[in-house]
Amino acid sequence: MGANTRKMAQAAVMAALTAVGAFIRFPLGALSFTLQDMFTVLAGVLLGWKWAAASQAVYVALGLMGLPVFTMGGGLSYVLQPSFGFLLGIIPAAAITGALAGERGEPRRVVPACAAGLAAMYLIGVPYMGAVLNLYMGKGLSVWTIVKTGLLIYLPGDALKVMAVAAVAPTLCRRLDRMER
Repeated sequence: MGANTRKMAQAAVMAALTAVGAFIRFPLGALSFTLQDMFTVLAGVLLGWKWAAASQAVYVALGLMGLPVFTMGGGLSYVLQPSFGFLLGIIPAAAITGALAGERGEPRRVVPACAAGLAAMYLIGVPYMGAVLNLYMGKGLSVWTIVKTGLLIYLPGDALKVMAVAAVAPTLCRRLDRMER
């Protein structure tokens, strides 16, 4: 199997895992958090910036084409969901994580790489959420309320997900490296 074919297959697997992650939910009061972003940063660690971004772009494209791979379904109308900005944000999140993580999955590089990737996702997702909630839905929420409900409440769970990725990254990177020889 050629290197590009192998990377395409790996990107497809990561896109599928991101879709599965959308349906693994942990309730958090009125909200819940999923494992989508964990698989996004894991894609960055395992695939490098280009293929990781491609995997997440495929995932988002499949959802926009109508496949019910997003947490609440799919289709073009999903762009009007407050959470769609986070889906847009997973593409640069994967790329940034991949660019910063290095090739060996070393936790000392993986943790800040994942944190930077997730920060990019939130930099896109939170303002998008605020725009949809306030401009499209007319909710009139304060910036603090948007930051609290779209970012702060998720940070402890994200820290756990980053630690999980850092824990499995060295082993997964070694196994992928062996498969490619």
